[in-house]
Amino acid sequence: MAEGAQRLVFLRHDLLTAIIMRIRPGSVNIMANEPFEKVKPQIGYCGIWCGSCVAGNGALRELTGRFAEVVENYGLEAWVPPSFDFKEFSKGLECIEEIPLCHGCRMGDGSPDCPMRRCAIARGVEDCIECGQHEVCVNAERLEKMRTGALGADLIVKEEKGDNDELIAKWTEELKTSWPSCILFIGH
Repeated sequence: MAEGAQRLVFLRHDLLTAIIMRIRPGSVNIMANEPFEKVKPQIGYCGIWCGSCVAGNGALRELTGRFAEVVENYGLEAWVPPSFDFKEFSKGLECIEEIPLCHGCRMGDGSPDCPMRRCAIARGVEDCIECGQHEVCVNAERLEKMRTGALGADLIVKEEKGDNDELIAKWTEELKTSWPSCILFIGH
């Protein structure tokens, strides 16, 4: 391995260690997080819990900001090989922090033409799980694809009927120890 690449591997390990050291089990300290609080009470019409989505709950922004802080504190620019474009890297981090937060379909984000949204509203149900017509649902294939993709991205998906407030309280506890959303519950 070339010396520059080897140095970058060690530096990457040190950076990840520095970030992880700030995320020790038992160090959970719930911090105020406005984006999370906005999406926390929402379970989409498809059954995906918006509070578990890093694009809406603020985890992606928080993680990127903390990573940028570690990069700056380590003086990464002096450590990278000459072929590494540090300015572009920094711009990439800034762009990630500026990605608009999704507020969830119940707050007007998401596709306005979502067939699950239209169907649930027309049937007067909170979400597709509450409907009970899965065997004959015209949206079943699309719904399954969305839910499978969400599970693959480690989002929490409502699997059975139940009290939404109780489910959200349970899921919030799970989120506190789930990467990367656990970053939302750890103080600086």
